[in-house]
Amino acid sequence: MTAMTSTSERFSVIIGQGDVASLRAKLRGALIVQADDGYEEARRVWNGMIDRRPAAIVRAAGVADVLAALRFGREHDLRIAVRAGGHSVAGNGTVDGGIVIDLSPMKAVRVDPAAGRVQVGAGVTLGELDRETQAFGLAVPAGVFSPTGVAGLTLGGGLGWLTRRYGLSIDNLISADVVTADGRLVHANEDQEAELFWGIRGGGGNFGIVTSFEFRAYPLGPTVLAGAVFYRRRRWADALRFYADWAPGLRDELTTIISFITPPPAWLPDELRGETLMIVGFAWAGSDPVDAESALAALRAFGPPDFEIVESTQWIDWQSSIDEVWPKGVRAYWKNASFDRLDDATIDTIIDGALRIPSARTGVDIHHLDGAFARVPEDATAFPNRTARYWLNIYAVWDDPADDEAAKTWARQFHATMRPHGAAGEYVNFLGAEDRGADPRELALAAYGPEKLARLVALKDRFDPDNIFRLNHNIPPSR
Repeated sequence: MTAMTSTSERFSVIIGQGDVASLRAKLRGALIVQADDGYEEARRVWNGMIDRRPAAIVRAAGVADVLAALRFGREHDLRIAVRAGGHSVAGNGTVDGGIVIDLSPMKAVRVDPAAGRVQVGAGVTLGELDRETQAFGLAVPAGVFSPTGVAGLTLGGGLGWLTRRYGLSIDNLISADVVTADGRLVHANEDQEAELFWGIRGGGGNFGIVTSFEFRAYPLGPTVLAGAVFYRRRRWADALRFYADWAPGLRDELTTIISFITPPPAWLPDELRGETLMIVGFAWAGSDPVDAESALAALRAFGPPDFEIVESTQWIDWQSSIDEVWPKGVRAYWKNASFDRLDDATIDTIIDGALRIPSARTGVDIHHLDGAFARVPEDATAFPNRTARYWLNIYAVWDDPADDEAAKTWARQFHATMRPHGAAGEYVNFLGAEDRGADPRELALAAYGPEKLARLVALKDRFDPDNIFRLNHNIPPSR
């Protein structure tokens, strides 16, 4: 008997077809079970390593559907997964034999250009948000990959091309509507359910299902000055040493991300295709491109790069420029580390890891922070470390299942070699699925540190003492 058949029987025998029909009747959105057309596509998430078969998928059209699905899951003792964009590298948006509450149909975006505010449904992706806000010359600080879901990105923090200018996504969250484990809908902001509002800004989906977000938006675009300079291996060490001196003096308007990766061939001249390159990518979020050119002058003065792309481009195009590198279905495992300095020992460690990159889709990013990110007080949100100057994302991404162990081993070894150079905290949006048997309390302690974890556990005890929302980077309750 196949897993698909046994899971389907489990659903129909334990719950009963009458209950299935009853749930369907309560929904405005769709209920998809294994016998339905479209189930195979509906169960898939971005990370091709995640191959789970939910008993049921509720594609929620609104809050009432979320409440009905949550109640159904609890009444039938089903494990509950919550999915928005489906881009969790750890695959947290699905579950074997349980129920998936899929928020992706909740696509409403309402822009108030006069107030500089945007109301965003939980199913909206970064690309969809950008298209709506750019119609009014506005942008919300968000990530770097347009298929990413706004919900998951925000609940974990929200690093992106506007981080130094305006902070993380959570730093620009004004309020949120949250469905709690006991089936209440609460509104959280700085004045109302303030502790919950603190916790959802960095603590992930541990405390409820966020169905709507309200953000601040800022004037930007439609064109921005953005681009990248590319260096071959022989120049990596010198370029990183230059960057270590150059980056701390940058204006907040300039966010840079260093990447070590093999770029798509279409980006490059023939002589650079197929190589792992060091790329200094940047985006200018200021009003005067002349100031941007001045900021970039020192980078060019360091020495001509092996290749460069520097141009005025549509913000929407820049935000989606790497989408083709990681299409849905790739296999992925990520690790991350914060650190405070690019000294010689740290540079040598990063270069050694980059030289061992095992596949063309795999890479390493160094996010330069400071700026608005660092001006947010440490205790203002649950995000783990505001004093970090850099955040390293080690992302193994590949296609062939035969390469699973080699790819994961590379990421783990790279991460281990960075520990002596690292600072406190881990960014949960850059964490892959951990091996079974790993202690979730130890993982949460590594991510948040003892003080923030204690506050998060108290919040978990209040809003989800039974750990209904545990299919995430979990913060277990105290009991």
